[in-house]
Amino acid sequence: MAEETQKPAASEAQTSTIKEEVVVVEEKPAVIEKDAPAPVPEAEPEAPAKPAVVEEAVVEGVVELEKPKEETTGEVKITQSVSFKEETNVVGELPEAQKKALDDLKQLIQEALNKHEFTTPPPPAKEEEKPAEPEKVEVKEEEKIEAPSTSEEPKTAEAEASTPPPPPPVVEEKVEVKEEKVEEKVEVKKEEEKAEPSAAAETVVVEKEAAVDEDGAKTVEAIEETIVAVSSAPAAEEAAPAEATPAEEPKIEEEAAPAAPPPPPEEVFIWGIPLLGDERSDVILLKFLRARDFKVKDAFTMIKNTVKWRKEFGIDAFLEEDLGDEMEKVVYTHGVDKEGHPVCYNVYGAFQDKELYQKCFADEEKRAKFLKWRIQFLEKSIRKFDFSPNGICTIVQVSDMKNSPGPNRTGLRYATKHALSLLQDNYPEFVAKNVFINVPWWYLTFHKMMSPFLTHRTKSKFVFAGPSKSAETLFKYIAPEEVPVQYGGLSKDGEFTVADSVTDFTIKPTSKHTVEFPVSEACVLVWELRVFGWDVSYRAEFVPSAEDGYTVIVSKTRKITSSDDPVISDSFKTGEPGKVVLTIDNQTSKKKKLLYRSKTKSTSE
Repeated sequence: MAEETQKPAASEAQTSTIKEEVVVVEEKPAVIEKDAPAPVPEAEPEAPAKPAVVEEAVVEGVVELEKPKEETTGEVKITQSVSFKEETNVVGELPEAQKKALDDLKQLIQEALNKHEFTTPPPPAKEEEKPAEPEKVEVKEEEKIEAPSTSEEPKTAEAEASTPPPPPPVVEEKVEVKEEKVEEKVEVKKEEEKAEPSAAAETVVVEKEAAVDEDGAKTVEAIEETIVAVSSAPAAEEAAPAEATPAEEPKIEEEAAPAAPPPPPEEVFIWGIPLLGDERSDVILLKFLRARDFKVKDAFTMIKNTVKWRKEFGIDAFLEEDLGDEMEKVVYTHGVDKEGHPVCYNVYGAFQDKELYQKCFADEEKRAKFLKWRIQFLEKSIRKFDFSPNGICTIVQVSDMKNSPGPNRTGLRYATKHALSLLQDNYPEFVAKNVFINVPWWYLTFHKMMSPFLTHRTKSKFVFAGPSKSAETLFKYIAPEEVPVQYGGLSKDGEFTVADSVTDFTIKPTSKHTVEFPVSEACVLVWELRVFGWDVSYRAEFVPSAEDGYTVIVSKTRKITSSDDPVISDSFKTGEPGKVVLTIDNQTSKKKKLLYRSKTKSTSE
């Protein structure tokens, strides 16, 4: 039986070795093996993938570390990325093409702000007015065409009335006589019109009656009407300019008056940051550009739609609204990852509670309230970001699928689908990594159904892990001291904080491992440890530095099983230099992962 002894200082080398592992091996359930061909459409065309095989594409094109698949070993490999470093938000470090796209997007936004398109989008009525203008022109043309036709109508009447043409001399005399009379009467009419316009109309009527008694009355009347009509036309034309003059004067005045200054550009804020303003605005605009593969017009449309949706949804209004605390155990934030991103945990197993499920998904109204609560939670988390180019402005999502309701729960399925759509369209690039743990076999099929509604960039951030590899997967991205106890970490209320780092070590099968905590003065030593899978023996003792000292047994050897408290917390008060030695004996045929840490306190505490 092999035995290993390790001091805390030497454990760092082992820690770095563990952190560099990128291939997780897990036993393949029989059920998954039956559905092996199912995920083929989701996988790369190089080779068919198995349902439990989840390949993660790394953002920024980081090369994946993947070992050849072993089809005959019966093992399932989950390939993970070494890191998930995000693209830079510093404009000076962007490629030239991305800088140009950012400048073009800013120009489009500035034009839209100048035109107030975000608050008052241009109505489609302007396009309808354009075809209306030709109609007015056509009406004027018709009037112009009809004008001469009115003057020709008397000629047509004249031709019809002069069927028996009178002798030419008689007609000329009568015409001359009538012309004289008309001229005299026109002069009289002009004078009378100035005083009494109604008298002119009576004179015309009398003239027509007098002309009927003479020979060739019809012809003379027709000629008279023609003359009167022609003479009245110039009068009408003279009156028309006189009437149009007042209408034209305002036009001249309007042209002469100075144009009113245009309204100042509108200000549009999103997550408390103006769309245009400073380097924080650039960080937000880069999120939209990346969500649309730096297609400027698509990103601009997405921004406009997001601003419109936020107003319709009333984001700012309900931000401080009290929506209840039923969901606090379902969605919560705890700690940060190794890059400093806040970590949000989503516990789907909580919906096994029928009462809670009914409150959230029983009908459309309750699903809308759940979605509203989820968006409010996300908004509050985002408002904590400062959006500085070198700062943190994304989160890590951890979704716990343990005991999650199955796909037959339509209420949860519809709410999830709707939420994914809204978050993807209106909250671009706010998730650095989305880690799914305790994933059951059926969820891979469900994920395949949801994949068409997700962009390739969104899917590239997904990481999946089965129940036996969940903690190990989390430790790739989150330090054990930041991971809650229920997910395999050491984060809990007690003596230790996140400032107390954790050391990890893998214990080989059928071997012992010892951990030593040196003590140089009188103090109280406190430690805690955790072994995944347990089924090991644990013992603690104090060994003084003096040769004639006696070893003190702190904790007798005892068997630790999975039913015991997952974390062992212990302490020892000493008045002399020495060391505390912990012994973990693994007599199983499987490797065991060990986590531990310690700290000293003064005896007065």
